[in-house]
Amino acid sequence: MVERSQALITDIQCAADLIRSSHKGVVLTGAGISTASGIPDFRSSEGGLWTKVDPFEVASLSAFRYAPERFFRWIQPMAHTIFAAQPNAAHIGLARLQQAGYFQTLITQNIDTLHQKAGSNNVLEVHGTWETMTCIRCYAQYESKPFMPSFLEQGEMPHCPECSGILKPDLVLFGEQLPVRTWLMAQKASKECDLMLVAGSSLEVLPVAGLPMRAIENGAHLILINHTPTYIDVRADLVFHAAVEEIIPRIVEAVLNQRD
Repeated sequence: MVERSQALITDIQCAADLIRSSHKGVVLTGAGISTASGIPDFRSSEGGLWTKVDPFEVASLSAFRYAPERFFRWIQPMAHTIFAAQPNAAHIGLARLQQAGYFQTLITQNIDTLHQKAGSNNVLEVHGTWETMTCIRCYAQYESKPFMPSFLEQGEMPHCPECSGILKPDLVLFGEQLPVRTWLMAQKASKECDLMLVAGSSLEVLPVAGLPMRAIENGAHLILINHTPTYIDVRADLVFHAAVEEIIPRIVEAVLNQRD
């Protein structure tokens, strides 16, 4: 136990040194960073959302077009959870590092806006956003806020004020392309960074899972923090198989306490 504890202290110090010496840092986060905020992930064997329901039956673009009521019925409880959730120590720690100038871009697979609530900026939501909705009939786009109370409280599906078509939240469903502009910015940031920190992602979902490879192929250092192994562990400078809400605050303190 002592050896493992000392090894962890050494690795945290090494991670802090890599962050302090970087000039173009990028963070990539997945569902695992938000589980401590009470938001379940999708793919874990214990409690993952996709262990309870077939995603193609409720969360694919084709399913939404044919049976949007199933999608809204499925996502309503999760939406309640998301909008009530608060940032945990990992979100807050990353925001502190970004505010201190150590990371310029934060790429997230999450749709919970907890990074923004924690104070992060330049957040690229590659799997879409709850902030807006688009009509599947006339393609008009609206801010989601006016439609959310009736959906969250009564389960009412949002309808377009212009043509009465169903409004689809601008979340990326199965069979749907990533938001093009956001994805291009994420690719550019990954290609140009000199350090990428991946937190709470199993790196199983393409194309986002390929971003760390893009980074290291262009000479960037890589730090991984995730409970389970990923395909790219062997290429990383440092790997922490532990809870992100425990490791990130320790790295943050090591970084900020050593500033000149």
